[in-house]
Amino acid sequence: MLAAASVVVAVGTATGMLSALDDRQGSDEARPGLVSGSLSPSSPSAVPSAPRQVSPSVSPSASASESGKASTSPSPRKASPRSAKTRATTVTRLYRYPDSQVLDWVQDHPSDWRADAIAARIADRPAAVWFADYTPATIASRVRAVTSGGAAQGRVPVLVPYAIPDRDCGGASQGGAPDLGAYDAWIDRFAAGLGSAEVVVVLEPDSIAQSDCLSDAGRADRFASLARAGRVLKAANPRARVYYDAGHSAWRPAAEQAALLKQAGAASAASSDGIFSNVSNFHTTSAEIAYDRRVLDDLAGPSTLGAVIDTSRNGNGAPPDGEWCDPAGRKIGRPPTLNTGEAKIDAYLWVKLPGESDGCRGTPGTFSPSYAYDLASP
Repeated sequence: MLAAASVVVAVGTATGMLSALDDRQGSDEARPGLVSGSLSPSSPSAVPSAPRQVSPSVSPSASASESGKASTSPSPRKASPRSAKTRATTVTRLYRYPDSQVLDWVQDHPSDWRADAIAARIADRPAAVWFADYTPATIASRVRAVTSGGAAQGRVPVLVPYAIPDRDCGGASQGGAPDLGAYDAWIDRFAAGLGSAEVVVVLEPDSIAQSDCLSDAGRADRFASLARAGRVLKAANPRARVYYDAGHSAWRPAAEQAALLKQAGAASAASSDGIFSNVSNFHTTSAEIAYDRRVLDDLAGPSTLGAVIDTSRNGNGAPPDGEWCDPAGRKIGRPPTLNTGEAKIDAYLWVKLPGESDGCRGTPGTFSPSYAYDLASP
């Protein structure tokens, strides 16, 4: 895997994600100390299906640093004319889908000495639900199970469609739809389950940042399908907020990533609400804020476009040796919230579920209580 790559490994078909907490702006769980660039992965966490199965998370991406201060990344630019208030949502809390590997483990191991810390700091927080298997016959009902649950509680679910053909460039997360025609039809069915309440869609991690393995024609075709996907999702539910893959702050230069994003429809309000970064990675929140703002500036789209950042494992920043597979010394980051207090930053999300292995502390995508406890412990 290239040093800048960010891969997502999917195994199995279904698990939900986390618990609904009142949104609050939290500080990073970072420990003092400087951490520099590194490689790391993206990765699927959950995919509800019938009845219930498990679906993992793993993936490589590169890393920057995290301490109480900004790392080597440029500091955030002054906010653009649009303030954080202009993106305020009427629903201010995220949804915890009540079916996940971590919840299962906590329920099955109430006497385990690690259970209290894992329950309080991981299982009781909302996270994304991944749809990483190509199952056209059931995808609409599985999506609907999550969105209807969120709507019933007045909370916002986070969904991750992850079925683009040739995903992960043939790496550990290979899979997805057999071709783009099949993918387009799968997205149509996915959209049919979105309902009418507010929902956040993190569209195809690594699909744009990690597209070098494709030919020029193949990349153009993929980007056309991604642009179409955004339009279909937003047409099916005008309250759906769709975000496109910006990689992370240590991958591509902002201008280069913005150019790719534009080709994939991310600059159009008809298909996009902005970008996402740091999925399954470890880069500091400060580095991602600065990077995402530069990407949005270079994208030159509508002023309403914003960014969401995966903060699930970035509390200590990226490991200095560039390790991406379940690296030691990492911590959970800022709690998931739709109220970041930062201009152009729409949310901090837990897209990758803390404790689900990248493949070194267990089978890729399966829950590792020892890893979860290491991430959750002070």
